Amino acid sequence: MNTKTHSIWKAYGYAWVTLGFFLISLIGHWLFGWFAYLNEQQAHAQPVVTSDYLVQMMRDTLENWQSEFLQLLWQVGGLAILLYVGSPQSKEGDDRIEAKIDEILRKVDPQNGERIIQTLDEDYAGRHTDARHAHY
Repeated sequence: MNTKTHSIWKAYGYAWVTLGFFLISLIGHWLFGWFAYLNEQQAHAQPVVTSDYLVQMMRDTLENWQSEFLQLLWQVGGLAILLYVGSPQSKEGDDRIEAKIDEILRKVDPQNGERIIQTLDEDYAGRHTDARHAHY
């Protein structure tokens, strides 16, 4: 039995790097937004009001998220979720690949191919197995 455990840092490495990029870009956006706000207020001889800055930056941040981040999030994340839960499009490819591999096993090892396929079916019972015994 494999009792190998992975740390949360290693297991979710891509998510941590993505979160890091996200935080760095968000902090940078707000920091440089502050400098731009200060310059604009000074150029117009207006007082620096923190609440005005916060409203402006929230508006800009949400506008950026709406136009870029949410669009990309849905395109990538939504597709990944649909593939994970098994949309009809993802099942078609899996079924075809499984059927081809099963047929290869039968051709490569005619005496044991069917037994190997049945063993795999039993080992992975409950998973998607519609096309296991399809013949082309």
